Amino acid sequence: MIGYAQLWSASPGDWDAAGVAWRGLDAPVGRRRAGLADRAAALRAGWSGGAATAAGGRLDGLRSELATILPALVEIDQVLAEFAGRLRVAKARLAEAVALADRTGVAVDRHGGVRAAPLFWRGPEAGALPVGVGAATAGGGAGGGVGGGAGGGVGSKVAVGRVAAALREALALADAADREAAARLAELSGAARTGWVDRPPPGRPADDATPATVRAWWAGLTPAQRRWLVLHEPSRIGPRDGVPASARDQANRLLLAGHREALLAARRATPGGRGRRRIDRALAVLDGLAGRLAATSPPRAYLLGLDPRGDGRAIVTLGNPDRAGRVLTYVPGMTSDLADVPGELSRAARVQARCTALAPGEETAAVLWLDYDAPDFLPEASSPAQARDAGPALHRFQEGLRATHDGPAARQTVLGHSYGSLVVGSAARDHGLAADALAFVGSPGVGVDRAGALGLPPERVWSSTAGDDVIGLVEPPRDLAGRAVLAASPLASAAWLLRPDDHQLWFGHDPSDPGFGGRTFPSGRYGHTGYWEPGNPALDGMARIVLGR
Repeated sequence: MIGYAQLWSASPGDWDAAGVAWRGLDAPVGRRRAGLADRAAALRAGWSGGAATAAGGRLDGLRSELATILPALVEIDQVLAEFAGRLRVAKARLAEAVALADRTGVAVDRHGGVRAAPLFWRGPEAGALPVGVGAATAGGGAGGGVGGGAGGGVGSKVAVGRVAAALREALALADAADREAAARLAELSGAARTGWVDRPPPGRPADDATPATVRAWWAGLTPAQRRWLVLHEPSRIGPRDGVPASARDQANRLLLAGHREALLAARRATPGGRGRRRIDRALAVLDGLAGRLAATSPPRAYLLGLDPRGDGRAIVTLGNPDRAGRVLTYVPGMTSDLADVPGELSRAARVQARCTALAPGEETAAVLWLDYDAPDFLPEASSPAQARDAGPALHRFQEGLRATHDGPAARQTVLGHSYGSLVVGSAARDHGLAADALAFVGSPGVGVDRAGALGLPPERVWSSTAGDDVIGLVEPPRDLAGRAVLAASPLASAAWLLRPDDHQLWFGHDPSDPGFGGRTFPSGRYGHTGYWEPGNPALDGMARIVLGR
């Protein structure tokens, strides 16, 4: 059992760094694979016969073996990063327990024992662990469990019980994380000796199978069979709702590397000019995404979906949504494409960071869901067609989050910005969303006129629109011609004052109007894209909705 002093002195950042180091080995492995490919190409160009064929086959075999290593490196990184995240939460809960002890006059000794009588310890071990008004300095070794001591003093038995329970909870969380990480690493080590991959039995879920069906199929496979699928069928596993986030991340990172290799090969075969510039732009987009995925600071990013065709699509989550107790899905709006992923992901990251500041003892994951064709221009954005087309995919994704989550169901919030709010509203209206709350910011309307039409109780539907957000000037298309005539009339000002304010936006009743029937949260005057600015109360509002506060 992990002890009080051991948890207090534990460093989650060290485990993050260890995971990053393992993940960083993919670059030299990739370079070695590329070198083998170049050697094989040179052989085929200048050498023929049986020996050449055998040599080429051996080089191809070596490349395949190196390819097997790549998802393994990602998997080890995932294990260590997730352990670091859970350890960070456990330490936050430990700190909360110690703060509770301080407030209630309860003493905590070096072993995590608690008692009502304060102990004033100022020995040579002081400094390693917290010193408070009512808490003893705790230092030294790993220590034992948590117990309640006898005695009077300022702390009551009730306070002692509360502190002891809080300490036990923090230590139990850390211990469970430690045991799980050790078991996963042991399995990886055993697999490396006995067989890393193993072909699964025939049969795959149909393309239209529900995420729950996919999850049940996946659960019936061995770890080696799952690794075989990630390695040999990444295009099937990467985008599949119902496959856990860790496997999707491994598969999609392989796909990302494959897309990049294909572009590099095309670049070598393409002379200068427009074709080369187009390839260079596509490479820059993929490199921007790869750079964000390679970030060394927590939380770790998981790539849950990737399609570089056209404007490009991606699903990226900060933190593992299968493990977090709070999960945000953020849907961006007009002009968003694959090149915008780093910037849009930073908005989700700000909400997640605020959640962590408000509730450090809770684990929150933030998903950027850009798995739809967002409008590029205002004429496209004036139509609900692309939002309707996105509805089934968003519905399935949210169902997949429910199906793959470990332990008790997470609190799921779906947030839409601008045209993304119409995507969320249309999906909720037409298909239903596995969500505990919906939130809209800078919305031009969500496709319904009342919050009750979104499939959730109205008190779980939230909206905020800044006073200086130009989206408030977007009026229903049917009124544009008439209002243009009215604006040219000498009686325009009087007529405008007499016109009843129906709060209609382009896609329905303004969700930030009380008449919509939902709930609102405040925003400062930061314009249409400023809801995530650090000083904007909307950022705090979004975080509190995600947390259920």
